[in-house]
Amino acid sequence: MTKSAPKDHEKDYEREDLKRDLKSRHIQMIAIGGAIGTGLFYGSGWAVATAGPAIIVTYVVASVVIYFIMRALGEMSVEEPVSGAYISYANRYIHRFAGFLNGWNAFIFLLATTAAELNALGRYVQYWFPGLPIWVTAAVAVTVMFTVNVIGVKFYGEAEFWFAIIKVVAIVALILFGFAMIFFGLGNDGKAIGFSNLHDHGGFFPNGVSAAFLAIVMVAFSFGGVENLGIAAGEVKDIATTMPKAVNATFWRLMIFYVGAITVLVTVFPWTSLTGTGSPFVTVFTRIGVPAAATVMNVVVITAVLSAVNSAVFTNSRTFYNLSLQGNAPRFLGTVNHRKVPSKAVSVVFVTMAVGVLLNLLMPDQVFTVFSSVTAFALVCAWGSIVISHLRFRKAKIRNGQEDQIRYKMPLHPYSNYLALVFVAAVLVCIAILPETRISLLVSGVWVLVVFVAYTFYTRTQRQRSDRDSPADEPNQPGESDPLRSTVPGV
Repeated sequence: MTKSAPKDHEKDYEREDLKRDLKSRHIQMIAIGGAIGTGLFYGSGWAVATAGPAIIVTYVVASVVIYFIMRALGEMSVEEPVSGAYISYANRYIHRFAGFLNGWNAFIFLLATTAAELNALGRYVQYWFPGLPIWVTAAVAVTVMFTVNVIGVKFYGEAEFWFAIIKVVAIVALILFGFAMIFFGLGNDGKAIGFSNLHDHGGFFPNGVSAAFLAIVMVAFSFGGVENLGIAAGEVKDIATTMPKAVNATFWRLMIFYVGAITVLVTVFPWTSLTGTGSPFVTVFTRIGVPAAATVMNVVVITAVLSAVNSAVFTNSRTFYNLSLQGNAPRFLGTVNHRKVPSKAVSVVFVTMAVGVLLNLLMPDQVFTVFSSVTAFALVCAWGSIVISHLRFRKAKIRNGQEDQIRYKMPLHPYSNYLALVFVAAVLVCIAILPETRISLLVSGVWVLVVFVAYTFYTRTQRQRSDRDSPADEPNQPGESDPLRSTVPGV
Protein backbone atom coordinates (compact mmCIF):
# COMPACT_ATOMS: atom_id res chain seq x y z
CA MET A 1 0.00 0.00 0.00
CA THR A 2 1.29 3.46 -0.87
CA LYS A 3 1.51 5.81 2.06
CA SER A 4 0.17 9.30 1.90
CA ALA A 5 2.44 12.26 2.53
CA PRO A 6 2.73 13.13 6.20
CA LYS A 7 0.79 16.05 7.54
CA ASP A 8 2.56 19.01 9.11
CA HIS A 9 1.85 17.89 12.65
CA GLU A 10 3.26 14.44 11.86
CA LYS A 11 6.69 15.65 10.87
CA ASP A 12 8.22 14.57 14.13
CA TYR A 13 8.31 11.11 12.43
CA GLU A 14 10.00 9.03 15.13
CA ARG A 15 8.31 11.17 17.82
CA GLU A 16 11.52 12.06 19.60
CA ASP A 17 11.47 13.40 23.13
CA LEU A 18 14.78 15.27 23.09
CA LYS A 19 15.43 18.79 24.31
CA ARG A 20 16.26 21.35 21.61
CA ASP A 21 19.00 23.01 23.61
CA LEU A 22 21.76 23.51 21.03
CA LYS A 23 22.24 27.14 20.02
CA SER A 24 23.56 28.53 16.75
CA ARG A 25 27.11 28.97 18.12
CA HIS A 26 27.05 25.35 19.31
CA ILE A 27 25.99 23.97 15.95
CA GLN A 28 28.55 26.11 14.13
CA MET A 29 31.36 24.77 16.28
CA ILE A 30 30.04 21.22 16.11
CA ALA A 31 30.27 21.56 12.34
CA ILE A 32 33.84 22.83 12.60
CA GLY A 33 34.77 20.20 15.17
CA GLY A 34 33.39 17.48 12.94
CA ALA A 35 35.55 18.73 10.09
CA ILE A 36 38.75 18.93 12.14
CA GLY A 37 39.66 15.62 13.69
CA THR A 38 42.56 13.36 14.48
CA GLY A 39 42.77 12.41 10.82
CA LEU A 40 44.12 15.89 10.06
CA PHE A 41 46.42 16.25 13.05
CA TYR A 42 47.68 12.65 13.09
CA GLY A 43 46.77 10.79 9.91
CA SER A 44 47.78 13.51 7.44
CA GLY A 45 51.41 12.38 7.72
CA TRP A 46 50.55 9.06 6.08
CA ALA A 47 48.62 10.82 3.29
CA VAL A 48 51.53 13.19 2.54
CA ALA A 49 54.04 10.32 2.58
CA THR A 50 51.87 8.45 0.07
CA ALA A 51 51.04 11.17 -2.46
CA GLY A 52 53.64 13.89 -1.88
CA PRO A 53 52.62 17.48 -2.77
CA ALA A 54 49.83 16.07 -4.96
CA ILE A 55 47.90 15.38 -1.76
CA ILE A 56 46.67 18.99 -2.18
CA VAL A 57 44.64 17.92 -5.23
CA THR A 58 43.21 14.94 -3.35
CA TYR A 59 42.02 17.19 -0.52
CA VAL A 60 40.49 19.73 -2.94
CA VAL A 61 38.51 17.08 -4.82
CA ALA A 62 37.39 15.43 -1.59
CA SER A 63 36.33 18.79 -0.12
CA VAL A 64 34.07 19.53 -3.10
CA VAL A 65 32.42 16.11 -2.92
CA ILE A 66 31.95 16.24 0.85
CA TYR A 67 30.30 19.63 0.45
CA PHE A 68 27.74 18.13 -1.95
CA ILE A 69 27.11 15.28 0.46
CA MET A 70 26.55 17.75 3.29
CA ARG A 71 24.20 19.81 1.14
CA ALA A 72 22.14 16.67 0.47
CA LEU A 73 22.04 15.91 4.19
CA GLY A 74 21.26 19.54 4.99
CA GLU A 75 18.29 19.63 2.63
CA MET A 76 16.75 16.58 4.27
CA SER A 77 17.59 17.78 7.79
CA VAL A 78 15.83 21.11 7.32
CA GLU A 79 12.68 19.42 6.04
CA GLU A 80 12.74 16.44 8.39
CA PRO A 81 14.94 17.20 11.44
CA VAL A 82 15.56 14.04 13.44
CA SER A 83 18.44 12.77 15.55
CA GLY A 84 18.79 9.66 13.40
CA ALA A 85 19.83 11.85 10.44
CA TYR A 86 21.12 9.76 7.53
CA ILE A 87 20.20 6.52 9.34
CA SER A 88 16.59 7.58 9.61
CA TYR A 89 16.56 8.81 6.00
CA ALA A 90 18.02 5.50 4.76
CA ASN A 91 15.26 3.70 6.66
CA ARG A 92 12.56 5.90 5.07
CA TYR A 93 13.84 6.45 1.57
CA ILE A 94 15.93 3.41 0.63
CA HIS A 95 14.89 0.32 2.57
CA ARG A 96 14.50 -0.72 6.16
CA PHE A 97 17.63 -2.86 5.86
CA ALA A 98 19.59 0.23 4.73
CA GLY A 99 18.58 2.00 7.94
CA PHE A 100 19.26 -1.11 10.00
CA LEU A 101 22.71 -1.58 8.44
CA ASN A 102 23.70 2.08 8.79
CA GLY A 103 22.45 2.18 12.34
CA TRP A 104 24.39 -0.86 13.43
CA ASN A 105 27.32 0.23 11.30
CA ALA A 106 27.40 3.02 13.85
CA PHE A 107 28.27 0.36 16.42
CA ILE A 108 31.33 -0.93 14.56
CA PHE A 109 32.09 2.65 13.50
CA LEU A 110 32.01 3.69 17.15
CA LEU A 111 34.26 0.83 18.19
CA ALA A 112 36.74 1.44 15.38
CA THR A 113 36.81 5.23 15.72
CA THR A 114 37.10 5.15 19.48
CA ALA A 115 39.87 2.59 19.44
CA ALA A 116 41.83 4.61 16.86
CA GLU A 117 41.24 7.99 18.51
CA LEU A 118 42.06 6.74 22.01
CA ASN A 119 45.22 5.12 20.72
CA ALA A 120 46.33 8.47 19.30
CA LEU A 121 45.39 10.18 22.57
CA GLY A 122 47.49 7.74 24.60
CA ARG A 123 50.51 8.31 22.38
CA TYR A 124 50.23 12.08 22.71
CA VAL A 125 50.04 11.85 26.51
CA GLN A 126 53.15 9.67 26.45
CA TYR A 127 54.98 12.76 25.21
CA TRP A 128 54.97 13.87 28.86
CA PHE A 129 54.58 10.48 30.56
CA PRO A 130 56.44 7.91 28.46
CA GLY A 131 55.70 5.07 30.85
CA LEU A 132 51.95 5.64 31.06
CA PRO A 133 50.04 2.82 29.30
CA ILE A 134 47.80 3.95 26.45
CA TRP A 135 44.78 2.17 27.90
CA VAL A 136 44.96 4.17 31.16
CA THR A 137 44.68 7.48 29.31
CA ALA A 138 41.89 6.01 27.19
CA ALA A 139 39.90 4.92 30.24
CA VAL A 140 40.12 8.36 31.87
CA ALA A 141 39.05 10.13 28.67
CA VAL A 142 36.05 7.87 28.10
CA THR A 143 34.85 8.32 31.69
CA VAL A 144 35.07 12.12 31.51
CA MET A 145 33.26 12.35 28.17
CA PHE A 146 30.55 10.00 29.40
CA THR A 147 29.93 12.29 32.38
CA VAL A 148 29.74 15.38 30.15
CA ASN A 149 27.18 13.80 27.84
CA VAL A 150 24.92 12.24 30.46
CA ILE A 151 24.42 15.60 32.20
CA GLY A 152 22.69 17.21 29.22
CA VAL A 153 23.04 18.17 25.57
CA LYS A 154 23.90 21.76 26.48
CA PHE A 155 27.02 20.55 28.29
CA TYR A 156 28.02 18.55 25.23
CA GLY A 157 27.51 21.65 23.07
CA GLU A 158 29.61 23.82 25.39
CA ALA A 159 32.42 21.26 25.56
CA GLU A 160 32.49 20.87 21.78
CA PHE A 161 32.35 24.65 21.36
CA TRP A 162 35.57 25.19 23.30
CA PHE A 163 37.30 22.11 21.89
CA ALA A 164 36.61 23.41 18.38
CA ILE A 165 37.87 26.91 19.18
CA ILE A 166 41.21 25.50 20.34
CA LYS A 167 41.56 23.45 17.16
CA VAL A 168 40.66 26.40 14.92
CA VAL A 169 43.15 28.72 16.63
CA ALA A 170 45.89 26.12 16.23
CA ILE A 171 45.28 25.60 12.52
CA VAL A 172 44.96 29.32 11.79
CA ALA A 173 48.26 29.86 13.63
CA LEU A 174 49.86 27.09 11.57
CA ILE A 175 48.67 28.67 8.31
CA LEU A 176 49.77 32.19 9.30
CA PHE A 177 53.21 30.99 10.48
CA GLY A 178 53.49 28.96 7.28
CA PHE A 179 52.78 31.96 5.07
CA ALA A 180 55.34 33.96 7.03
CA MET A 181 57.93 31.23 6.39
CA ILE A 182 57.02 30.96 2.69
CA PHE A 183 57.05 34.69 1.90
CA PHE A 184 59.21 36.29 4.61
CA GLY A 185 61.56 33.54 5.80
CA LEU A 186 60.29 33.30 9.38
CA GLY A 187 62.33 30.63 11.16
CA ASN A 188 64.59 30.29 8.09
CA ASP A 189 67.13 33.07 8.75
CA GLY A 190 64.96 35.57 6.89
CA LYS A 191 65.17 33.69 3.58
CA ALA A 192 61.79 33.15 1.98
CA ILE A 193 61.18 29.46 1.41
CA GLY A 194 59.01 29.99 -1.66
CA PHE A 195 57.27 27.14 -3.45
CA SER A 196 60.20 25.03 -4.60
CA ASN A 197 59.25 22.16 -2.29
CA LEU A 198 56.10 21.63 -4.36
CA HIS A 199 58.06 20.53 -7.43
CA ASP A 200 61.49 19.51 -6.10
CA HIS A 201 62.09 16.08 -4.57
CA GLY A 202 60.51 14.13 -7.40
CA GLY A 203 57.99 16.65 -8.75
CA PHE A 204 54.41 17.49 -7.80
CA PHE A 205 53.36 13.87 -8.38
CA PRO A 206 56.50 12.11 -7.06
CA ASN A 207 54.78 8.75 -6.73
CA GLY A 208 52.50 9.17 -9.72
CA VAL A 209 48.84 10.07 -10.12
CA SER A 210 47.88 6.66 -8.76
CA ALA A 211 49.42 7.50 -5.37
CA ALA A 212 47.33 10.66 -5.11
CA PHE A 213 44.31 8.52 -5.93
CA LEU A 214 45.14 5.88 -3.32
CA ALA A 215 45.66 8.52 -0.62
CA ILE A 216 41.93 9.18 -0.80
CA VAL A 217 41.45 6.51 1.89
CA MET A 218 43.18 8.51 4.61
CA VAL A 219 41.63 11.73 3.29
CA ALA A 220 38.21 10.12 3.69
CA PHE A 221 39.12 9.15 7.24
CA SER A 222 40.19 12.74 7.89
CA PHE A 223 36.77 14.02 6.81
CA GLY A 224 34.91 11.49 8.92
CA GLY A 225 32.58 13.26 11.31
CA VAL A 226 31.20 16.01 9.09
CA GLU A 227 28.03 13.97 8.62
CA ASN A 228 27.41 14.07 12.38
CA LEU A 229 26.17 17.62 11.94
CA GLY A 230 22.90 16.11 10.73
CA ILE A 231 22.53 14.07 13.91
CA ALA A 232 22.55 17.28 15.93
CA ALA A 233 19.49 18.43 13.95
CA GLY A 234 17.16 16.72 16.40
CA GLU A 235 18.27 19.05 19.19
CA VAL A 236 18.76 22.37 17.39
CA LYS A 237 16.55 25.32 18.34
CA ASP A 238 16.10 27.00 14.92
CA ILE A 239 16.80 24.30 12.36
CA ALA A 240 15.62 26.24 9.29
CA THR A 241 18.16 29.00 9.90
CA THR A 242 20.96 27.29 11.80
CA MET A 243 21.46 24.19 9.66
CA PRO A 244 21.87 25.98 6.30
CA LYS A 245 24.41 28.35 7.83
CA ALA A 246 26.43 25.49 9.24
CA VAL A 247 26.34 23.44 6.04
CA ASN A 248 27.10 26.40 3.76
CA ALA A 249 30.25 27.11 5.72
CA THR A 250 31.42 23.48 5.46
CA PHE A 251 33.09 23.91 2.08
CA TRP A 252 35.14 26.91 3.14
CA ARG A 253 36.08 25.27 6.42
CA LEU A 254 37.36 22.25 4.56
CA MET A 255 39.25 24.41 2.07
CA ILE A 256 40.84 26.56 4.78
CA PHE A 257 41.47 24.06 7.53
CA TYR A 258 42.39 21.06 5.38
CA VAL A 259 43.59 22.29 2.00
CA GLY A 260 45.19 25.38 3.54
CA ALA A 261 46.96 23.49 6.30
CA ILE A 262 48.16 20.67 4.04
CA THR A 263 49.37 23.17 1.43
CA VAL A 264 51.43 24.92 4.09
CA LEU A 265 52.91 21.62 5.26
CA VAL A 266 54.13 20.45 1.83
CA THR A 267 55.26 23.95 0.83
CA VAL A 268 57.29 24.76 3.94
CA PHE A 269 58.98 21.35 4.16
CA PRO A 270 60.05 18.74 1.63
CA TRP A 271 57.31 16.13 1.57
CA THR A 272 59.96 13.47 2.18
CA SER A 273 60.66 14.93 5.64
CA LEU A 274 57.02 14.62 6.70
CA THR A 275 56.95 10.96 7.64
CA GLY A 276 53.86 8.85 8.03
CA THR A 277 54.34 8.58 11.79
CA GLY A 278 53.46 11.15 14.41
CA SER A 279 51.84 14.51 13.82
CA PRO A 280 53.28 16.75 11.08
CA PHE A 281 51.77 19.70 12.96
CA VAL A 282 54.10 19.12 15.89
CA THR A 283 56.99 18.97 13.39
CA VAL A 284 56.06 22.35 11.92
CA PHE A 285 55.83 24.25 15.21
CA THR A 286 59.03 22.67 16.48
CA ARG A 287 60.99 23.76 13.40
CA ILE A 288 59.59 27.28 13.56
CA GLY A 289 61.44 27.65 16.84
CA VAL A 290 58.57 28.88 18.99
CA PRO A 291 59.33 28.13 22.67
CA ALA A 292 57.51 25.01 23.86
CA ALA A 293 55.83 24.77 20.45
CA ALA A 294 55.78 20.99 20.50
CA THR A 295 54.19 20.99 23.96
CA VAL A 296 51.54 23.51 22.93
CA MET A 297 50.73 21.58 19.77
CA ASN A 298 50.56 18.38 21.75
CA VAL A 299 47.85 19.98 23.91
CA VAL A 300 45.98 20.95 20.74
CA VAL A 301 46.03 17.47 19.22
CA ILE A 302 44.94 16.00 22.56
CA THR A 303 42.04 18.47 22.46
CA ALA A 304 41.21 17.23 18.96
CA VAL A 305 41.01 13.65 20.19
CA LEU A 306 38.89 14.59 23.21
CA SER A 307 36.59 16.46 20.84
CA ALA A 308 36.29 13.35 18.67
CA VAL A 309 35.49 11.14 21.66
CA ASN A 310 33.00 13.71 22.95
CA SER A 311 31.26 13.78 19.57
CA ALA A 312 31.28 9.99 19.37
CA VAL A 313 29.37 9.70 22.66
CA PHE A 314 26.79 12.24 21.51
CA THR A 315 26.25 11.07 17.94
CA ASN A 316 26.19 7.35 18.67
CA SER A 317 23.86 7.66 21.66
CA ARG A 318 21.43 9.62 19.47
CA THR A 319 21.84 7.02 16.75
CA PHE A 320 20.92 4.15 19.08
CA TYR A 321 18.05 6.23 20.48
CA ASN A 322 16.63 6.86 17.02
CA LEU A 323 17.16 3.25 15.96
CA SER A 324 14.99 2.19 18.89
CA LEU A 325 12.23 4.56 17.80
CA GLN A 326 12.42 3.08 14.30
CA GLY A 327 11.97 -0.40 15.77
CA ASN A 328 15.48 -1.39 14.69
CA ALA A 329 16.99 -1.60 18.19
CA PRO A 330 15.85 -2.70 21.67
CA ARG A 331 13.04 -0.55 23.07
CA PHE A 332 14.90 0.48 26.24
CA LEU A 333 17.34 2.55 24.13
CA GLY A 334 14.45 4.85 23.17
CA THR A 335 13.91 6.25 26.68
CA VAL A 336 15.19 9.54 28.09
CA ASN A 337 15.88 10.76 31.62
CA HIS A 338 14.45 13.86 33.29
CA ARG A 339 17.00 16.03 31.45
CA LYS A 340 15.72 14.68 28.12
CA VAL A 341 18.99 12.80 27.59
CA PRO A 342 18.86 9.23 26.22
CA SER A 343 20.93 8.07 29.18
CA LYS A 344 20.56 4.35 28.50
CA ALA A 345 21.80 4.83 24.96
CA VAL A 346 24.70 6.88 26.35
CA SER A 347 25.50 4.00 28.71
CA VAL A 348 25.59 1.53 25.82
CA VAL A 349 28.03 3.85 24.04
CA PHE A 350 30.14 3.99 27.20
CA VAL A 351 30.33 0.19 27.37
CA THR A 352 31.26 0.01 23.67
CA MET A 353 34.01 2.55 24.21
CA ALA A 354 35.27 0.45 27.10
CA VAL A 355 35.88 -2.29 24.54
CA GLY A 356 37.98 0.23 22.62
CA VAL A 357 39.99 0.79 25.78
CA LEU A 358 40.47 -2.98 26.08
CA LEU A 359 41.70 -3.19 22.49
CA ASN A 360 44.31 -0.55 23.27
CA LEU A 361 45.42 -2.73 26.16
CA LEU A 362 45.67 -5.87 24.01
CA MET A 363 47.03 -4.46 20.71
CA PRO A 364 48.27 -0.88 21.19
CA ASP A 365 50.65 -0.90 18.21
CA GLN A 366 48.11 -1.96 15.56
CA VAL A 367 44.95 -0.19 16.68
CA PHE A 368 45.20 3.12 14.81
CA THR A 369 46.07 1.74 11.36
CA VAL A 370 43.62 -1.17 11.43
CA PHE A 371 40.61 0.69 12.78
CA SER A 372 41.09 3.88 10.78
CA SER A 373 40.68 1.83 7.58
CA VAL A 374 37.57 0.11 8.99
CA THR A 375 36.24 3.56 9.81
CA ALA A 376 36.76 4.64 6.19
CA PHE A 377 34.51 1.78 5.03
CA ALA A 378 31.78 2.75 7.52
CA LEU A 379 32.06 6.34 6.34
CA VAL A 380 31.53 5.54 2.67
CA CYS A 381 28.46 3.51 3.63
CA ALA A 382 27.09 6.55 5.46
CA TRP A 383 27.94 8.98 2.66
CA GLY A 384 26.56 6.67 -0.02
CA SER A 385 23.33 6.31 1.95
CA ILE A 386 23.00 10.09 2.29
CA VAL A 387 23.32 10.59 -1.46
CA ILE A 388 20.94 7.77 -2.41
CA SER A 389 18.43 8.79 0.27
CA HIS A 390 18.49 12.31 -1.08
CA LEU A 391 17.77 11.11 -4.61
CA ARG A 392 14.75 9.17 -3.30
CA PHE A 393 13.75 12.06 -1.01
CA ARG A 394 13.69 14.53 -3.90
CA LYS A 395 11.84 12.00 -6.08
CA ALA A 396 9.16 11.67 -3.39
CA LYS A 397 8.82 15.45 -3.15
CA ILE A 398 8.40 15.72 -6.93
CA ARG A 399 5.74 12.99 -6.98
CA ASN A 400 3.83 14.68 -4.19
CA GLY A 401 4.11 18.11 -5.84
CA GLN A 402 6.20 19.45 -2.93
CA GLU A 403 9.54 20.16 -4.64
CA ASP A 404 8.92 23.93 -4.72
CA GLN A 405 8.34 23.88 -0.94
CA ILE A 406 11.88 22.68 -0.19
CA ARG A 407 13.61 25.49 1.67
CA TYR A 408 17.25 24.48 1.24
CA LYS A 409 17.89 22.74 -2.06
CA MET A 410 21.06 20.87 -2.95
CA PRO A 411 22.82 22.53 -5.92
CA LEU A 412 23.28 20.74 -9.26
CA HIS A 413 20.90 17.93 -8.35
CA PRO A 414 21.07 15.12 -9.50
CA TYR A 415 24.51 15.46 -11.10
CA SER A 416 26.14 16.37 -7.79
CA ASN A 417 24.64 13.19 -6.36
CA TYR A 418 26.21 11.11 -9.12
CA LEU A 419 29.60 12.78 -8.58
CA ALA A 420 29.42 11.93 -4.89
CA LEU A 421 28.59 8.30 -5.67
CA VAL A 422 31.64 8.07 -7.96
CA PHE A 423 33.77 9.40 -5.09
CA VAL A 424 32.33 6.81 -2.70
CA ALA A 425 33.07 4.04 -5.20
CA ALA A 426 36.63 5.34 -5.62
CA VAL A 427 37.25 5.13 -1.87
CA LEU A 428 36.04 1.52 -1.85
CA VAL A 429 38.34 0.67 -4.76
CA CYS A 430 41.32 2.20 -2.96
CA ILE A 431 40.53 0.28 0.22
CA ALA A 432 40.56 -2.90 -1.85
CA ILE A 433 43.85 -2.03 -3.57
CA LEU A 434 45.94 -0.97 -0.57
CA PRO A 435 47.46 -3.98 1.23
CA GLU A 436 47.24 -2.32 4.65
CA THR A 437 43.51 -1.57 4.29
CA ARG A 438 42.36 -4.55 2.24
CA ILE A 439 41.73 -6.62 5.34
CA SER A 440 39.21 -4.05 6.55
CA LEU A 441 37.12 -4.64 3.42
CA LEU A 442 37.04 -8.36 4.18
CA VAL A 443 36.11 -7.71 7.81
CA SER A 444 33.45 -5.24 6.72
CA GLY A 445 32.00 -7.77 4.28
CA VAL A 446 31.66 -10.32 7.06
CA TRP A 447 30.09 -7.64 9.24
CA VAL A 448 27.46 -6.81 6.58
CA LEU A 449 26.59 -10.51 6.35
CA VAL A 450 26.21 -10.73 10.13
CA VAL A 451 23.98 -7.65 10.15
CA PHE A 452 21.83 -9.08 7.37
CA VAL A 453 21.32 -12.33 9.29
CA ALA A 454 20.45 -10.34 12.42
CA TYR A 455 18.08 -8.14 10.41
CA THR A 456 16.29 -11.13 8.93
CA PHE A 457 15.88 -12.74 12.35
CA TYR A 458 14.83 -9.46 14.00
CA THR A 459 12.17 -8.53 11.43
CA ARG A 460 10.82 -12.08 11.33
CA THR A 461 10.51 -12.09 15.11
CA GLN A 462 8.70 -8.75 14.98
CA ARG A 463 6.21 -10.03 12.40
CA GLN A 464 5.56 -13.17 14.43
CA ARG A 465 5.00 -11.10 17.56
CA SER A 466 2.69 -8.75 15.66
CA ASP A 467 0.69 -11.68 14.24
CA ARG A 468 0.43 -13.20 17.70
CA ASP A 469 -0.82 -9.95 19.25
CA SER A 470 -3.32 -9.12 16.44
CA PRO A 471 -6.59 -10.96 15.74
CA ALA A 472 -6.18 -13.30 12.80
CA ASP A 473 -9.14 -11.85 10.91
CA GLU A 474 -8.26 -8.19 11.50
CA PRO A 475 -7.10 -6.50 8.29
CA ASN A 476 -4.01 -4.33 8.16
CA GLN A 477 -4.65 -0.78 9.24
CA PRO A 478 -4.06 2.06 6.78
CA GLY A 479 -0.37 3.02 6.73
CA GLU A 480 0.87 -0.38 7.95
CA SER A 481 3.37 -2.08 5.71
CA ASP A 482 5.75 -4.99 5.53
CA PRO A 483 8.86 -4.05 7.54
CA LEU A 484 10.98 -5.38 4.67
CA ARG A 485 9.64 -2.66 2.39
CA SER A 486 10.84 0.90 2.00
CA THR A 487 9.05 3.39 4.22
CA VAL A 488 9.29 6.33 1.83
CA PRO A 489 6.01 8.23 1.39
CA GLY A 490 4.77 8.20 -2.17
CA VAL A 491 7.52 5.95 -3.54
